[in-house]
Amino acid sequence: MESSAAEKRRKGRRAQPAAIRLAHWFNIPLLVIMAGSGLQILAAYPALGPRGAQYSWYPFQNDAPPSWLRLGGWLAGARHLHFAIAWFLILNGVLYLIYMAASGEWRRRVFIPRRDTSNALAMFGYYLRVRKTPPPEDFYNGLQRLAYTFAILFGVVVVLSGLAIYKPVQLYWITAAFGGYDVARVVHLSCLVLLALFTAMHLALVALHPRTVVAMLTGGRRG
Repeated sequence: MESSAAEKRRKGRRAQPAAIRLAHWFNIPLLVIMAGSGLQILAAYPALGPRGAQYSWYPFQNDAPPSWLRLGGWLAGARHLHFAIAWFLILNGVLYLIYMAASGEWRRRVFIPRRDTSNALAMFGYYLRVRKTPPPEDFYNGLQRLAYTFAILFGVVVVLSGLAIYKPVQLYWITAAFGGYDVARVVHLSCLVLLALFTAMHLALVALHPRTVVAMLTGGRRG
């Protein structure tokens, strides 16, 4: 149970503390560069599966991503860019998670099944027009907490799978945990797609609730 002093500190905090806002805005250019350079790396071998035994379920074998989505110019340039920016992205993520844990912010942002499941289902029903009114308001609704929690998990998995691809011999135990180099590559690219879908959903929700942009810029009200 929280002490009264800790509860007062939490209640006096801005809706979007400075550390959260900085991590959020730093993530945008870092993720754009990582995605663009990663697609340039993929273009060097745009197929999934072991060479000579490509996965039959993947419909885009040997189809390179369009050039306007790629960064780095060529394979070596993209690799240098990708691995250099990756460490800044990891550092930003680690600092974000440390702040979330140390400040207690995770309690109002992370999906807790017992607390948030019914709210998430009700909100989903509201967005589908099955439910006429939204569920009671909170700092975030259950569906937002679920999305943000999955985004964090995808971020962790994309870093681990990236390390498995980057150093498959030195970090063989991570590569083995994913089921091998080729599987780690599939997981890495799949997480990129999932994060892109999360971003699209996030932008759609921001368009529905534009005041959240102001809060992410100014910190919003204290409470």
